[in-house]
Amino acid sequence: MDFITKLEAAQKLNRSLLCVGLDPALERLPESCRQAEKPFLTFNRAIIEATADLVCAYKPQIAHYAAAGAEAELAETIAFIHDRCPGIPVILDAKRGDIGSTAARYADEAFTRYQADAVTVNPYLGGDSLDPFLAHQDRGVVILCRTSNPGGAQLQGLETAAGPLYLEVARLAARQWNYNGNVLLVVGATWPEELARVREVVGPMPLLVPGIGAQGGDLEAVMAAGLRADGGGLVINSSRGIIFAGQGSDFAVAARRAAAELRDRINACRNPA
Repeated sequence: MDFITKLEAAQKLNRSLLCVGLDPALERLPESCRQAEKPFLTFNRAIIEATADLVCAYKPQIAHYAAAGAEAELAETIAFIHDRCPGIPVILDAKRGDIGSTAARYADEAFTRYQADAVTVNPYLGGDSLDPFLAHQDRGVVILCRTSNPGGAQLQGLETAAGPLYLEVARLAARQWNYNGNVLLVVGATWPEELARVREVVGPMPLLVPGIGAQGGDLEAVMAAGLRADGGGLVINSSRGIIFAGQGSDFAVAARRAAAELRDRINACRNPA
């Protein structure tokens, strides 16, 4: 099953556009997890067990694992998701971007070493740097377009002859790069007006939307700007707001409560009374 099909099947099964970011930080883990032989894996397994019926995807950020020398726990986390909830895709948030054989190695890292269903990539080096990822027809390629951070406008908002640079990325993604039908774009929840402009350019292409929760994105504005007519087309990510909703022994219960509340808010926007 290709990534887009798997994603949409998960969205339908769990009635959810919610993606949970698995971004553990050792200093924020509950004591029981910090004392475990594999603290990140122990924490992640509890979060996954608590939320698997509420999400359409999980998104681990590779830096949180690599900085701690815990790449093995990242691989084990992804394997656990595939085993525990095989219908839920995993997006590896790596933001890779390079050329030629190096890009091919990064694609192997994401899709072979870690067995991710999709990976985030940076398009700054141009379309040929994306080809090694796009060639994996059954995997998703999630291209940075308009990121949620305040400084993103320094480059992404630069005006070109065809408009702001982020819209040129959107046009290229829709018209040139999506030749295998496996492209998504990252558009931050902090810029709903710009998200609406991206939606106009890319049509039904799925959009991964970070920035809800800790970064202060307006969920209702995002849904109004980016939701497709069929009630889909968005993957709404929340990381810290869910996984660190509780710090005590009941952290997984707190994470489930936060995930359920956000999923229900999303669904209220999809199906207004």
